[in-house]
Parts: sequence; C-alpha cells; structure tokens
Amino acid sequence: MKNYKSALAFFVLFFAVTFAFAQERPDALKLYNNGNYKEAIAVCEQEIAENPNNIDSHVVLCWSLVANKQYSEAEQRATQARTINSYDVRLIEVLGEAKYFLGKNNEALNFFERYISNVPETAGRVGRVYYYMGEIYVKQSRYEHADIAFTTAVHTDPLRDYWWTRLGYAREMAGDYKNALVAYSKALELNPGQYDATRGKTRCESRLQ
Repeated sequence: MKNYKSALAFFVLFFAVTFAFAQERPDALKLYNNGNYKEAIAVCEQEIAENPNNIDSHVVLCWSLVANKQYSEAEQRATQARTINSYDVRLIEVLGEAKYFLGKNNEALNFFERYISNVPETAGRVGRVYYYMGEIYVKQSRYEHADIAFTTAVHTDPLRDYWWTRLGYAREMAGDYKNALVAYSKALELNPGQYDATRGKTRCESRLQ
C-alpha cells in the first residue's frame, strides 16, 4: 500500500509539473504575430523536439524563419516538414516564400501556383502570394502577367499602397498608361508620401499628354 501511495504521489506530481510547464510556455503563434520571431523559433524548436510530428509547430517555425530573414533554413525546414504532410498548404506557401527570397523564382512560382489552386480566395496569405508572383513576373518582364497578379493582390488587400504602386509600374511597363495612372493615383490616395507612385504618375501623365 505504501508503494502504491508513493507511485500515485509521483504521477500526480509529474502531471502537475508537466501541466504547469505547458501553461507557462509562451504561445509560438502569438510570438510570431507580435513580431518576436527569435522567441517563436525557440519555442517551436522545443515543441518539435518533444513531438517531431507536430505540423503546426513546423509551420510556425518556418513562418518565423522567413520573417527573421533566415531563408535558407526556412527552405530546408519546410522541405523536411513536408515529409510529415506534403499536402499541407501552409508549408507549400511558406516554401514558396523562402524560394522567392532566395531568388529561385521558377520554383517559387510553382509552389505559389499550387497554393492558390488549393485554397479559397479569402485565405489569409493569398494576397501576399499574388504580390510575390507579380514581382517575379516583373523580373521576367512578363508585365501582363504581373498586372493580373498585382490586380488580384490589391483586390484581396486594397490598403497596401506599395502593391498599388507595383501594379501601376507593371501596367506602365506594358504600355497601359491610363490604367497605370489609376493604380498610381490609388497608391497616393492611401499614402501621399509614396515616392515611387509620385514619379510613376508623373511619367504616365507625360505619356498621355
């Protein structure tokens, strides 16, 4: 009976300590959303060490690595995490972001296209994905494609003045000065100090005279 009580006391103490530790541990997603990327990375690494198949921890880890500009590591960790679940759209998207920032444009496009084909238009990262796609198309001088991508991006998130500026630039490069002027004007409506939009608007007005 004494041994039973001792064992029971041990397990009660063990679970109490475990529960208290779990309660005290910071929330990695909250840390990420608050811009505390290094702290989020540390928490995720600890969670993954305890449960290597915790896909949510892998996702937040990769988001935090990209936000902290650790692009190569984000690419590596997202690739590894996809061995757990290759269909997780969050991993597909963040892998596209990592490759975008590493200059692997064709690979990034591939992942971005897979992401948008598998999520609704209202998904949280759709706007930024279309924005990144637009930037890739600009680099490839595919300005009409860039127009479509940026247009979708600002439709999803219409308050991004820089996205409107880039839409204006894509249209300007495609020779569509009238609609470029519309985009530049919208950017300046949102942010009168948007220098690139001011210059673009001036160029387009000159072209249309």
